[in-house]
Order: sequence, then C-alpha cells, then structure tokens
Amino acid sequence: MQRFEGKAALITGSASGIGLATTKRLAGEGARILACDANADLLRKEVQALADQGFDVTPWVFDVRDSAACDGAVAQAVARFGKLDILCNIAGVLMFKHFTDLTDEEWARVFAINVNGVFAMCRAAIPHLLATRGNIVNIASVAGMVGVPYNAPYSASKAAVLNLSRALAVEYASRGLRVNAVCPGSVLTPMTSGITPPANAELPVFARLSPLIDHARPDEIAGAVAYLASDEARFVTGSALVIDGGQTAI
Repeated sequence: MQRFEGKAALITGSASGIGLATTKRLAGEGARILACDANADLLRKEVQALADQGFDVTPWVFDVRDSAACDGAVAQAVARFGKLDILCNIAGVLMFKHFTDLTDEEWARVFAINVNGVFAMCRAAIPHLLATRGNIVNIASVAGMVGVPYNAPYSASKAAVLNLSRALAVEYASRGLRVNAVCPGSVLTPMTSGITPPANAELPVFARLSPLIDHARPDEIAGAVAYLASDEARFVTGSALVIDGGQTAI
C-alpha cells in the first residue's frame, strides 16, 4: 500500500533506531524524504542503502540544537520537493543518572536536543505544513507521562514534547494542521542498548521500567508513526499514542 505516494517528509534522527525505521517505512510506502541526522557517516550509509533499493531519500546532516540549521533543513526539503507534507521529530538523547549528580551541561544538552530541537523544527516547518494541510508526529515517551527514576532530564523533556504537541494541535486545528505524539516504552535501539542502573540505585524502583511483555522493536514504533502521518488518521490530532507493552497500565 502506497499511503505516502506524492508526499514529502522530513525526518530527524534518521540514521538509527526509530528514526531509521520510520524513514524506511515511509519511503517503502512512497514518500519522498529528507532524512536528517547529526551522524554524517551513518546517515549517508543508511540512505545509500535505501537509494540502492530505488527509494527517494536524501541525506541532510545537521544538529537540531542549531535553530538556524533547523530552518535550513526545512528550506532544503521544500526546495527539493516543492512542498512539505510531514514532519517527524525523532532525534533525541537519553540519560540515566542520580538527579543530584547531574551537571548543568548534561541537563541543558538533553533539553537542547529533545525540546529545543523539536520547537525549532516545528517553528520552521509549520508555515509550509499549513500550505499542504500536513501534519507533525513527535516522538515523546511514556517517561513524559509517568515518573521514571534516575531519568529526570529525559522525563521532563519528553513531558515538554508531549504538551507542546497538544498545544500546537489545538492552536492549528482550525487551519487543517494535525499534530500528534507517539509515546514508546522500552524500545530496542542503539540509544537504549546497554542501559544499566546508576550506582546505588534502588533496583525495585528501577525494575518498574520493564514492560509486562517483550521490548518493542523500532519498526513497531515506526508503524504507529506512519499511521499518524497518513490520511487514515485524518481525524486524529492532539493525541498521544502509547506503545509500551503495558508499562503504564500498572
């Protein structure tokens, strides 16, 4: 099924994990994509593999912490495709640490990527998305919905992404722009691999992060992003789609 035939998308975090899986999913369903990431070598490798399969995917290297670069990425997408229909904000970072051990720099880095980057991308893209009655899908997290121990910067940043998504959905609903968030639980990605509790962590508290069933795969999250980005979700805006294996049901 080619749900995205004729659609133009910009995806951040495209070099790995959920971002790469989403890039593959939308490209496989016909989208033309500007695939963005700060990891130049990995991004170009993955995009070349998609191009070799005949997909219309263009790499664009930049850091979402640079708001001018965010403006430039959106401008590049519009210049290449003539429009923009879909923005997927997927780039993000994760940190597990005792709260009082956090430095100002660590806290600021998480917010610069996870929140400020989403803000800058949305601000740059919305004028173009209004022209196409397009949509935005932001990757939030169940960590933005419930308290997650030893993960305060990430939890706070994803709560901000979640409510930013809702605020934009309400502000722009009458103008035909949809904005939604996906809230994954534990997903097997390069970002989450090797996560261990910080020293002296209360293990029973840390254990509540485990879902009731197996961990999600990136392609399963990508499927949810694709649904929200598609015309099948025409009547869905301001929603937070939770995919957590029952983690928040406890």
